[in-house]
This record gives sequence, C-alpha cells and structure tokens, in this order.
Amino acid sequence: MRNAGFVGTRWLGVGLASCLAVVTIALWLTGRLALYINPDSAWFAVGMAVLLLVGAVASFALPLGAEEDHGHDHGDADGHEHADDDVPHPHPSARPVGAVALTGGLVASGVVVTMLVAPPASLSAELAMSRDVGAPPLFAGADVITLASSGDTAEFGVGEWASVFATATNPDTFDGDAIALTGFVTPSDTGSGFDLTRLVITHCVIDAQPATLPIASTAAVPETGQWVTVTGTVRSTSSGALEITPDEVVAIDEPQDPYEY
Repeated sequence: MRNAGFVGTRWLGVGLASCLAVVTIALWLTGRLALYINPDSAWFAVGMAVLLLVGAVASFALPLGAEEDHGHDHGDADGHEHADDDVPHPHPSARPVGAVALTGGLVASGVVVTMLVAPPASLSAELAMSRDVGAPPLFAGADVITLASSGDTAEFGVGEWASVFATATNPDTFDGDAIALTGFVTPSDTGSGFDLTRLVITHCVIDAQPATLPIASTAAVPETGQWVTVTGTVRSTSSGALEITPDEVVAIDEPQDPYEY
C-alpha cells in the first residue's frame, strides 16, 4: 500500500510533467506547437521540455519514497524523554490523501491523457465571438499606425488592419488601399455583410484576442466559421468609418497556422 502511495506521488509530479514535456516536443516536431503558443517562444518551451525529461530520467535514481524523506533525525538528540514519547506518530506517508488532492490529481491526469490522445485543434469561431467585447484591439503598437499612415501596408494581416480601422483619425488616408486577407467569417454587427476575423496571439492561446474587419458584401454571406480569402479595397464610409469592399470572397480550408502573432 505504501509503495502504491509513493508511485502515485511520483506520477503526480514527475509523471505528469514528463507527459507534458513529451506533448510539447511532439507538437514542435509535427509543426503544431503554434496552435498553442507564439512560434517566437517555441525555443524556450522546447528547451524547458528537454531539461524536464533529463530531470525525469535522473529521478529514477531515487528509490520510491525518497520524496517523503525530509532528512530529519527523529531521535532524541539531547537524550531527554518527552511525555508523549509513548504516543504513536504516523509517518507522513501513512497520512490519508485528502479529497481535494486526490480530485486535483485525477483532473490533472485526465487533462494530460486527453492531450496525449486527442489531436490538436485551433480555437473556434464561437470562442472568438465570445471574446469580442467591441473594444479597440490591444495588440497593436505605434509602429503599426506609423506604417499604415506611410502607405506601407503590403504585409498587414487582419490584426494590423483591425488596429488601423479602430484608431484611424484620418480614414481618407487609407481609402483605395488594396487588401488580400485570410480569416474566418463571423456575423456583422450592422446586419449586412460579414466580419472577417482572425485570432491574434501575443504569447499563447490563453491571451488570444479576436481581430475583426467589416466586409461590405451584398452577396450571400458564407457560413459562420468558414475560412475565406478576401481580396478587395479599403473604403472610407460617409460616417468616417473604414470597411472593405470585396472584389472576391473565396472559401478555403483552415490554414495550417490559423493565428496571427
């Protein structure tokens, strides 16, 4: 029974961590790690995973139960007897595992096993819509606005253009700019056309923010969540807002890297 407890303790520590490290390395080798973290951070995540696996292998040199050995000498160093010497003191390993710790261990094990067996998937359009609170995007720097005002927008993605649309003080500057952008379809707040949406990641999927651009299309609106490539022109409306007038909307499969960074 004690050995089973020691094995459980090691699984919750070294075992789960090793599984996560294996998943990280496997995702990196298959080119799917970008579904979870910014590719610029991949070197750090993979490096830490390798170090963790090295430590996990080294941990096999420790006998079972070594985790419970705190290095204390429980003998009476000064030779004095204590009144409670006859009272049995249970060894730490004999203490029952709390319900909270057991539940947490089961949940953590379930999450790790799911990651091992389930194929990686991108965040959904529904999640992007739930995170869209209508506030200006927070992922743009001043350099985006500077490049936009200078006309250097050839490399702009949905995220950069969404920042321009939200912060432009002179919309006429961008009127007539040609675009070719890829994203997925979400409903428009205006009731006409649709929004072209892309999730933008700063560090990992936890901080993913939706970037949306209004597409003033009078044609049939593609299904929500459908990936499309839109080619067209940026136009300034009579109300001073910016929108995209599409020349062509082509349905495509989800790209291998569905995020912008």
